[in-house]
Amino acid sequence: MLLLGSHVSFDKNKQLLKSVEEAISYGANTFMFYTGAPQNTNRSKISPEKTEEARKLMQEHHIDPNTVIVHAPYIINLANRDNLDFGIRFLTEELNRCSQLGIKYLVLHPGSHVGQGIEQGLQNIIDGLNTVFLNDHHQVKILLETMAGKGSELGKNFQELKTILDGVKDNERLSICLDTCHLNDAGYRIDEFDQVLVEFDQIIGLEKIECIHINDSKNPIGSHKDRHDNIGFGTIGFDNLLHVVNHPKLENIPKILETPYVDREFAPYREEIAMIKEGKFDNELLDKIRMAKSEN
Repeated sequence: MLLLGSHVSFDKNKQLLKSVEEAISYGANTFMFYTGAPQNTNRSKISPEKTEEARKLMQEHHIDPNTVIVHAPYIINLANRDNLDFGIRFLTEELNRCSQLGIKYLVLHPGSHVGQGIEQGLQNIIDGLNTVFLNDHHQVKILLETMAGKGSELGKNFQELKTILDGVKDNERLSICLDTCHLNDAGYRIDEFDQVLVEFDQIIGLEKIECIHINDSKNPIGSHKDRHDNIGFGTIGFDNLLHVVNHPKLENIPKILETPYVDREFAPYREEIAMIKEGKFDNELLDKIRMAKSEN
């Protein structure tokens, strides 16, 4: 089954219900959201009533809550020893919020070592995750995201992710989220994706892939810049991304779009999801999105 969705909103008033309504409007059957702004610690109390309304709406529209993803805020950086205590506390709170919402998966950027070195940064992440799992018993899974390698980012290759997995005691609660833009920018060839999966399987194991972010890239391969582009308009290309989406070894894994808003304010997800489902690239897509924007 193709599980295809996008990033959606979550606000303090309608909360998860807002996220579900937005996903449905895009023609999605899964989605991803932040439980608050990714750049700060401001969080509204989870409403059980709104959560129950949202779950009923998901059931009506055949969205399985077990395929829905939460993304951890960017300000969590377990790789930086100086901010490790804060990262542990805030990540633990996010896992608790996921549990209250009935969400099983939390995507996490591994972090940046900020000059402390790769080896030390990886150990900081391991120590942080071991502490989080020791103190948290909700059984929400953390999905470490593959990163582009911008600055001192860790998780830019499969070996670094394996080092983290091997170092965490309760690593049954750890899996991986692939990001096509990040992979491309880190130096992995999406136009040779079958070989990328072979390498991943040899190092980590395909069973550890539990989410995929589907993004084109504005950058050439190996640029380590991390700039997403709309589907088919970047250097990866529509056919290569479609191959990832429909790969037989990745069935029943949520695929999430995080492509840029058009003119910085209009979400393109409904049109991009339709294009992917149809399996045909639309050269005039962005113009059509702008036209739809002007009519709304």
